[in-house]
Amino acid sequence: MGARSLLAAVVAAVVLQSAGAMAAAPSNDAIGGAIAITALPYSQTLDTTQATTDAEDAALNTNCGAPATDASVWYKLDGTGGDLFVDVSASDYSAGVLVGVGSPGSLSIVSCGPSGTLFFAEIGQTYYILAIDDQNDGAGNGGQLQISIDTPPPAPEIVLTVDKNGRVSPKNGSATIGGTVTCTGTGVDFAELYGDVAQRAGRTIIRGFFYADFACDGATHPWSAKVTSDDGLFAGGRANVSADAFACNAFTCGEQTAYQTIRLKGGAK
Repeated sequence: MGARSLLAAVVAAVVLQSAGAMAAAPSNDAIGGAIAITALPYSQTLDTTQATTDAEDAALNTNCGAPATDASVWYKLDGTGGDLFVDVSASDYSAGVLVGVGSPGSLSIVSCGPSGTLFFAEIGQTYYILAIDDQNDGAGNGGQLQISIDTPPPAPEIVLTVDKNGRVSPKNGSATIGGTVTCTGTGVDFAELYGDVAQRAGRTIIRGFFYADFACDGATHPWSAKVTSDDGLFAGGRANVSADAFACNAFTCGEQTAYQTIRLKGGAK
């Protein structure tokens, strides 16, 4: 084969490889091919290594500020009348999400964030969802996108009680109080309980604060706390307890407050 023929073969191979790469781009690479989501929950695994970015991506990102919008792909859905969460955190690259409304070429940002974003999907409104490689990991282009869209879990539900009896230490005047707490929820990140105990001693209010944590697993658990006061010593007799328990997932918190007049036993009469 002559030099000219060899050069022609190389050029043809490059052209074919480029054409193949372009052909491998996802069908939803541009907004005109946005995948219409008609049922929730929705999930998809998609190879975005051949996806591109364009001016539509950049325009939507103007008021979001993602470092990059590489390997972007589009989805769209009609509003459901409630909160929706788009999650791309399980992707094997640094993925982000932008949500916009309007018409292609003139979208306005609604919500955006790395790994996922939460937004309220109003009935009668069409939402365009853009999944991107934001290059926060210092690399691109894309990879295996894992995208899911669903309603977020509800706020944890809490039932809190305070025991009607507590105890006072005769040695240091501290009070020990308790009760039960039941917490039911999904994806709870933390759960804690705090409050105060107040007891009148003549013209003085002896007040102390307490804190405790608890498990949010659907079971009923006892809680107890030791309470001391900078105002004086607790004594046997009546006292008022105010307690707040709250638990939060990634989206919202549940809370319950309990008030109880209790009788402290022990200590000075």
